[in-house]
Amino acid sequence: MSKLRLRYQTLEFGNVDIHLRTLRDCQQYLDVDGVAEKLGIHSSNWSLFGIVWSSSEVLAHLMVDYDVDGKRILEVGCGIGLSSLLLNSRHADITATDYHPEAGVFLEENVRLNQGDDIPFVRTGWADGDCGLGTFDMIIGSDLLYEREHVDRLAGFIDLHANSTCEVILVDPGRGHHARFSKKMVSLGYRHSQRAPENTDYLDKPYKGQILNYQRVAQAMPAA
Repeated sequence: MSKLRLRYQTLEFGNVDIHLRTLRDCQQYLDVDGVAEKLGIHSSNWSLFGIVWSSSEVLAHLMVDYDVDGKRILEVGCGIGLSSLLLNSRHADITATDYHPEAGVFLEENVRLNQGDDIPFVRTGWADGDCGLGTFDMIIGSDLLYEREHVDRLAGFIDLHANSTCEVILVDPGRGHHARFSKKMVSLGYRHSQRAPENTDYLDKPYKGQILNYQRVAQAMPAA
C-alpha cells in the first residue's frame, strides 16, 4: 500500500461538533521504516488506533457535561483521541497518551481541524515506567483491556499517574478482563463501581459494555 486511505467525519455532541480525520477502515496499514513493528505492534493491529470505536463514543458522550473544572485529566490509550478533543473543546486540562507512533500525528491534525488549543501528547507504553507525565486528578480511557496481561500493566500505569485523590473512568465493551482489573484496582486502594450507559442511541448497534469507575480518596492525616 503506497498511502493510507483516510476518512473525514463529524460527530455531534449536543451543540458541539467534533471533526475527525481517521483511517478509512481497519484494513489500512503503512508502517514507515517498520517503526510500529519495532515497538511490537503487529500489522494486524496497526490500524486499531485510527478509527472511532463504540466505547470511545460512549466515553466522549459521558465527558460532554462531566464535572472537570479544575481537574488535570489524562486519557490513556487515546487512539484517535475523541474524548481528548471533546474535553479540549470545553477548555479542560487534558493530556493524551498512546503507544502507537501515529496517534500523536493524528491527534495534532484533529486539533487543527477543530481549531482547538494544543493537546499535550506523550507516546508511552504501560510498562515503560515513569515517562515524566506527572500525576492527574482524573484518568479516562476506553476499550483498553484487550489481553489478560494488560490488567496488571494498565493498573500499574494508572496508579503511577494518579493523584492521592483521583477518579478513574474506563469504558469497557466486555472483552472478559474487567473483573480481574477491578480486583487489582481495589487491591491498590480504589473503590469500584460500574454501570451500563444510560443512553446509546447515537450508536449503530446496542452497546453491551460497562462504565467502570474507580475512586481513590486521600486519607486525612491524624491530628497531632
